[in-house]
Amino acid sequence: MSSNEAPRVVVLGGGIGGQVAATRLKQRLGDGARVTLIERSERFVFAPSLLWVMVGGRKPEAITRGYGVFAKRGIEVVHATVVRIDTANFEVETSNGKLAYDYLVVALGAPLDPGRVPGLAEHTHHPYEPAAAERLREALAAFRGGRVTVAIASLPYKCPAAPYETAMLIDGFLRKRGIRAQSTIDLYTPEPLPMPVAGPETGYRVAAELASRGITFHPRSRLDAAEPGSLQVDGQAVAHDLAVVIPPHRPPEAVAASGLGGPGGWIAVDRSTLRARPSDVYAIGDNVAIPLENGMMLPKAGVFAHGEAEVVAENIARRIRGDLKETAFDGHGTCFLETGGGKAGLARGDFYASPAPDVAMQRPGRTWHAAKVAFEQYWLRRWL
Repeated sequence: MSSNEAPRVVVLGGGIGGQVAATRLKQRLGDGARVTLIERSERFVFAPSLLWVMVGGRKPEAITRGYGVFAKRGIEVVHATVVRIDTANFEVETSNGKLAYDYLVVALGAPLDPGRVPGLAEHTHHPYEPAAAERLREALAAFRGGRVTVAIASLPYKCPAAPYETAMLIDGFLRKRGIRAQSTIDLYTPEPLPMPVAGPETGYRVAAELASRGITFHPRSRLDAAEPGSLQVDGQAVAHDLAVVIPPHRPPEAVAASGLGGPGGWIAVDRSTLRARPSDVYAIGDNVAIPLENGMMLPKAGVFAHGEAEVVAENIARRIRGDLKETAFDGHGTCFLETGGGKAGLARGDFYASPAPDVAMQRPGRTWHAAKVAFEQYWLRRWL
């Protein structure tokens, strides 16, 4: 950067964290910085609503937006794949060429990796991508009763509530169609309890919600492979008529190629400032690993990506203005839990609390479901 040029902040990834970071940086700095957002996809999908696509409550186009609004905010948008980050030379290599930066925000998410489990892509469904959620909707519409198996392939995965919401929304869908009595739903997970990072009280309450709907919970289960009509779980065949499996997730390839990966390949950051190493690189959202006091990791969820992005944008803006005081991310978060039948619960609290996260679960009801709908509409209107 020459003395006459405004510093350039490059944000990698146009998901929730990247959108907030880029927008807040431009709001705080105006012409005092060039803000560039690099995103592979031409369209953004509001992922929390994909579960509603799964049961016919949304069409993908209703939760999909382009990135045109960011240009109106004065943010340069580059649609390209990030290949490598050269921290020594302050450059990002993309499929469209190289781009220099002064400050970098890495928000590349956690890509799905179904190929890690033999047969998973060929023989199971999942609701984590628009086309996949639509295929699952079609499979549910054609389902005439039988054995439904919901499973979590491995840890970590995005949104700790999603597999449990999936099972309960399928339960509600089958009840609405009048075929629940002719069906069974089993849920297999490597976790000891549902949403264990939120603490045992929350886990037991979610387990009770599953049990009240006749959903059989199988903790500490290992998924080995998927085959036509069955899953291999702990070395035994589990027969099914419909299998919904949350695929494995992996760190972004660009992170591994750049040497930024820490434990498990995820980016290690200061949990307060979200700084990585070197100090001009920040990382937020699903591509980071933040240890908690109970030995678990901060969940990969949009609410944390949003909060982290606010902190990072503020701290980069302060550094550019010459203010050395930093604000801190405090680990607070909120998570809706869809339970079917137009109801939802809410878990919220301090995930940075010691000796363990301090999280409370609100009783499911129509109010929290309405709040989740309102949040969806707020996000799509406010940020896009």
